[in-house]
Amino acid sequence: MSRSRYRIYENQYPHFLTCTVVNWLPLFSSPPIVDILYASWRFLQAHDRLTIYAYVIMENHLHLIASSPDLSKEIGDFKSFTARQIIDYLKDRQARHVLQLLAQGKAAHKWDREYQVWQEGSHPQLIQGEEMMRQKITYIHDNPVKRGYVDDPIHWRYSSARNYAGLPGLLEVVRAW
Repeated sequence: MSRSRYRIYENQYPHFLTCTVVNWLPLFSSPPIVDILYASWRFLQAHDRLTIYAYVIMENHLHLIASSPDLSKEIGDFKSFTARQIIDYLKDRQARHVLQLLAQGKAAHKWDREYQVWQEGSHPQLIQGEEMMRQKITYIHDNPVKRGYVDDPIHWRYSSARNYAGLPGLLEVVRAW
């Protein structure tokens, strides 16, 4: 994330973040790959390294609102860990075509690796008050509706919309902000 022009200056406050797969490849259409994301988030939550307020996982990107004592580091760790796990998963399944696309999407300056899963940066945006928090949560939860995947945000499996509706979700989120 150090190459991004976006910076996180106030770690203790929630930030809206976007993480995108290189070349917008639809990696998250595969439930086992989505499970890798969830496992990483659960680990970071369990070790008090990341607080997640809202999220959505689409087929080729995700949005979340999160805070951490060192948010830039934790998002970098999340992306690094999940990239390694996703690549290992794809290699185990001999998904040569997808791996080839990840190799083609690798930035030229990334000479230390063969593949790149995530685009650089996460474009952090400081949440500046309750109105902005509500707006970003609505934006996150409405993502699958706007794409035409579901009619109601609570029907999208990979989102915190169910949590906010008082229903069980796949990942615990902090709703008191």
